[in-house]
Order: sequence, then C-alpha cells, then structure tokens
Amino acid sequence: MPASESFAAIEQTDAKRRDLRDLWEVSPDLPPRPLRWLFLDLNSYFASVEQQLQPSLRGRPIIVAPVGSDTTVAIAASIEAKRFGIKTGTPVWEAKQKCRELIVTPARHERYVEFHEAIVAEVWKHIPVTQVCSIDEMACRLLDNENGREAAIALAGRIKAGIRAHVGERLTSSVGIAPNRLLAKLASDLQKPDGLVVFEARDLPHALFPLGLREIAGIGAKMEARLARDGVNDIRQLLARRPRDAGHAWGGQDGDRLWYLLHGVDLPNKPTQSRTIGHSHVLSPSHRGTEPARLTARRLALKAGSRLRRKGCRARLLILHGKWEDDKTSWRASIKLPATEDSFVILSRLDALFPQLLDASRRRTGGFRLRMIGVTLAEIEPVSGEQASLWAHLDPEDPLARETRGLQLSRAMDRINERWGRNAVSVGPLGGGRIDRVGTKIAFGRIPELSEFHE
Repeated sequence: MPASESFAAIEQTDAKRRDLRDLWEVSPDLPPRPLRWLFLDLNSYFASVEQQLQPSLRGRPIIVAPVGSDTTVAIAASIEAKRFGIKTGTPVWEAKQKCRELIVTPARHERYVEFHEAIVAEVWKHIPVTQVCSIDEMACRLLDNENGREAAIALAGRIKAGIRAHVGERLTSSVGIAPNRLLAKLASDLQKPDGLVVFEARDLPHALFPLGLREIAGIGAKMEARLARDGVNDIRQLLARRPRDAGHAWGGQDGDRLWYLLHGVDLPNKPTQSRTIGHSHVLSPSHRGTEPARLTARRLALKAGSRLRRKGCRARLLILHGKWEDDKTSWRASIKLPATEDSFVILSRLDALFPQLLDASRRRTGGFRLRMIGVTLAEIEPVSGEQASLWAHLDPEDPLARETRGLQLSRAMDRINERWGRNAVSVGPLGGGRIDRVGTKIAFGRIPELSEFHE
C-alpha cells in the first residue's frame, strides 16, 4: 500500500474513533450496574458505645468531649442530643445552652477501638469486609449470589441484628446498598438512625436530584462555589452535562469519574498513599502556658516517631503547629529532617523549632495561651534498606554512630512501652503536673492500632 493511502487510512480510523467517543459522551451506553456494595455506618458511634457501657445514660441526651472543659467541642452526640440540634463540633458551652439535661462524658478512645474490632469481626461472620473506612464505617463488596435486591436487604438485616445481639444492643447502624461505594455511602447517610436505603441502576440518576451538591462526598464549600461559577448549582445540572464537560466544571479528570459514579458505574479506586504522620492535642485551660505546650509537643513527637517506625518509614520534614486561645488563629512552622526515623533526631529538631513559637507569641497582645498544639512528620518514604550497626567501626561521637545508637534506643523504647504500658520509659520529664495526659485519640479516617494506647 502506498504511503499516502496508508496515512489516509489512519486518519479515517482516527476520525471514526473520535466520532465514537463523542457519541459516547453525548449519550453514553452505560454498562450493567448490579448492586455491588454494602456500606455500614454506625449511628452516633462514640456516644452509643458510652450508652452501652453505662446503662444510666441510655435514652438520655449525652455528648462525648475530649476534655472536661466548656471551651472544647463535642466529638460525638447521642441520638437524643441530636434532637436538640447538637452535633459533632458543637462547643460544649453551646450544647449545654441547647439542652439543660445534657450529660457530658469524657472520651475513652481505647474502648471505641475495642468495640470497633468486635463490630468488624461480627460483620465478617456475614460478609467479608472489603475496606474499613473509619472507626464507624466499613464497605463490603457483594458477590453475585448476594446482589439481588431482596438478598442484599436480608443480608443487611442480619448484619444489623448481629451487631446488636453480639456486640451491644445500643449499637444501631444505617446501611446503604448501591452499584458502587460512593452511592452506597451516600445512601447510608439518608436514613438515620437504624436506616436502610437501596439505590438500584433504575433509580439513577434521578433519585439523586433532590440532594444538595454538598451531600456528595468530595464536594465541599470551595468546590460548590467553583461549580456555581461554571453554571452548575445542583446535581441535575451537573449530570445533564457530558462527562467531559462535567470534568471541565470540576477542574480535572475527577469530574469525569464523579459523573460516571453518580450514574452507578463501579470504577476502581484511585491509589492513595499516606504522606504524613501526626498528632495534635487540645490543652486544658490550666496547661496553656509555654512549658506545658513544649512538653506536650515532645510527647506528640515521640508518638509520631513510634508510628513512623511501625510503618517502616522515615521522614524528611517536621511541622509544629497550633491554635491560639483568644482568636482561634493558627500558627505553623517547619524544619528539615535528615531522612530519619530516630526519635532523638526528631526531638532535637523540635527543640530547634520551638523558639519560633515563642517569638510568635511575644508579638501577640494576648501572649502565649495556646489552645491546641500538634506535631506532624511529613515527606514520608519507606525505608528500603537499612545499614548494619557501625558502632564497632566508627568513633562513638561520629554523627552516623550517634544516629545508629539513637535509632536502636528508640526501637528498644517502643518494645518496652508495648510490653509494660504507656510511659514505662520515655524521654524527658512527664510529671510535676506540668503536662496534660496525652493519650491516643481517634482521628477522622484513621483508626489507631491498640498498640498505640501503650505509647
């Protein structure tokens, strides 16, 4: 075939491909979309656990708070408290104004993890848990013999009943069933408490039209404003566009993904990687001065270092951050690390960083008075290989020899604390009433390992 004819054939083929692509985007022929996901969301989880542990709290409005102070916020509200307009993030003082009968109970994060593990074990009796999404949420992929509507509903009923019977009668849950995980999560949010909502392919996308854009995971205030600037003010307007145009309004390929997900297409998850490890702590009102904040930051750095080693990683950046008591504004500063997992190196860099916080406080009319302090290890990378001990080959004061000793000592401390309990051995002072008790807490999207409660 002459070269000119070959090029013409290629151009014709490319044109046909473009025509097919445009036809797909105008009226996509969506693939079959059977029910594939069951999403379980425990109702008012922390508060429900407390009501399970303390029968006197059952049927009463309660909130769970991190510390015994009106200046902090609720980290969970019981079903009864939510009827007064109290929710996660409501200041304790405001919650007390909304409900005079309100009971405030301190958080017991270790118990919440214990209940979580019991719930996961119970769900496994009925269906494999594909992903634990948070302390009170998990997603399960339905098999071909489980994805009929009636079979999936019956499965959800058995799971809910099993949790109440074998873990705790106060632990109700809402379940969403849908062709993909995004829609199953959305369905679980629509009927609380103790709900069950099913989205089938025939329900989509019109069943989503009454919902607000902000109810879709991934759409926050900034994205909602961006979509509005592009002429998208509700879900109907977003889905009326071609996938490519929806992606343009979103600002990238994720908009294309969202279009197909909202139509029920089960797309594979995009891979994610943890890039930071950190802890923060709200200081009690009596411990918001310079020295308590410094000691608290050191304890947080030690906890982060221990997690770093457990993950088999090292960090190249240390971030110290906090929030002031009077105006809630934030402060942060960072310092480079020499690609380390050694707690002693991390602490030395923290000591070099803390004076910047003191300088910032001197420039404030309100003085130091730090409400929250946090430490984050960033630029994390796996430890691909590790050099053997150089103690016998280097001068004891050589920096590499000191780092090797420090890392070995850090790991020894991890093992001692894991066996004998939190603070069996530590670095620096912990007593004297100068520091809050820095315990392990449950963050959104991250469940601590039980070993962390020994750190």
